[in-house]
Amino acid sequence: MSEIRTLRNYIDGEFVDAKDGRTLPVVDPTTGEVYASSPLSGAADVDAAMAAAAAAFPAWRDSTPSTRQKLLLKIADAVEARADELVEAECRDTGKPRAVTRTEEIVPMVDQLRFFAGAARLLEGKAAGEYTEGLTSIIRREPIGVCAQVAPWNYPMMTAVWKFAPAIAAGNTVVLKPSDTTPASTVLLAGIVGDVLKELDLPAGVLNVVCGDRNTGQLMVEHPVPAMAAITGSVRAGIQVAESAAKDVKRVHLELGGKAPVVVFGDADIAQAVEGITTAGFFNAGQDCTAATRVLVHSSVHDEFVAALAEAAADVRTGGIDEEGVLFGPLNNVHQLAQVSGFVDRLPPHAKVEAGGHRVGEQGYFYAPTVVSGLEQEDEIIQNEVFGPVITVQSFTHEDQAVEWANGVDYALASSVWTKDHARAMRMSKRLDFGCVWINTHMILVAEMPHGGYKKSGYGKDLSAYGFEDYTRIKHVMTSL
Repeated sequence: MSEIRTLRNYIDGEFVDAKDGRTLPVVDPTTGEVYASSPLSGAADVDAAMAAAAAAFPAWRDSTPSTRQKLLLKIADAVEARADELVEAECRDTGKPRAVTRTEEIVPMVDQLRFFAGAARLLEGKAAGEYTEGLTSIIRREPIGVCAQVAPWNYPMMTAVWKFAPAIAAGNTVVLKPSDTTPASTVLLAGIVGDVLKELDLPAGVLNVVCGDRNTGQLMVEHPVPAMAAITGSVRAGIQVAESAAKDVKRVHLELGGKAPVVVFGDADIAQAVEGITTAGFFNAGQDCTAATRVLVHSSVHDEFVAALAEAAADVRTGGIDEEGVLFGPLNNVHQLAQVSGFVDRLPPHAKVEAGGHRVGEQGYFYAPTVVSGLEQEDEIIQNEVFGPVITVQSFTHEDQAVEWANGVDYALASSVWTKDHARAMRMSKRLDFGCVWINTHMILVAEMPHGGYKKSGYGKDLSAYGFEDYTRIKHVMTSL
């Protein structure tokens, strides 16, 4: 048995253990075996991190936009230079294919850091002016303060960047908690950021990372120091954060679950749609809140589409980190494997498994790429987020029905429309009640465009200038002439 690796918190520029010595096991999802331990942080650890962030805030708040830009640009360079270490940490925690992680996560992370470096110098407000006689009004856009942030296990490394980059670009300081199942890459990122802070002689407490479980997260959100709580996670976790933050009226930023409808009309290029949906449905084992896993296809092409999708699914491979030709790795943890398996095991009699529908191997948490047809709108697997490599297919007969079914879930994060009819695409983009609508593509994100939803998918935006603005507050200053 290999030696168990020890991960540590990063507080005020130093790696430290939990004050009471408690730890959590970290499991390699490709084997199901414990490979590391991380701190199970309690109140004393959260207090220390919040104190460090609060102490760093005045100087960081008063730093110039050019200083914040310089920091983020240097962090981006450091992430690029240490990509091999970050990929190794991420893949060990998640089981993701190494080559896919480098191209699909490191590259956009670096780009996003550089985007927010630029955004740090582009904060704008209403023009100063006399809106009543003899008095001049100006707008100050200010950082909020200390931000308590919680990241998920599906993209721990990249969502850490989505959280801390806009926050510190706007002049806030951060206490960030990674998921208890995937702390390694976030701890490594904290050390990388800390090294750059030291190099630039900036406050060490600008970014702090505290590992732990959901109780640790609750301690962070309910702590009196943070002015804002931000989470990417499940609906259940988001509701708990909102309830906790309400106790002292903290600002809240929630990016929660999704159940993205993928609406395929009869005139769509079926080959293009199948290829795009296969990738966007099974990428990262379907563990993506925007994944293309709920397909609604017009009845005129339903059978053709299902046959092609099932054939494509049969060609998709899941496997280990370094296996050739693998699109996705295992599910993240044993509980997620049980959840995905449970949805498939409980399918109603009218459902038909066209491909997959089973665990792969006896070691680790691998699940076969799965396609299920014959489903109805009220079925459990249609209404609830599976968060696994399972694509469902429903047949619709007309546009109004497609809209009704697409919108007929509690989630409202992302969606896509597949058609050659431009007018129809524009109508659907208006009628679909989701924060993003892709047309003839799915799951493409860019730093300049916002990511966030409505309804139980939460509120607030990640990425873009809109997400950056979430981390600032507005002050009106009026002076007599």
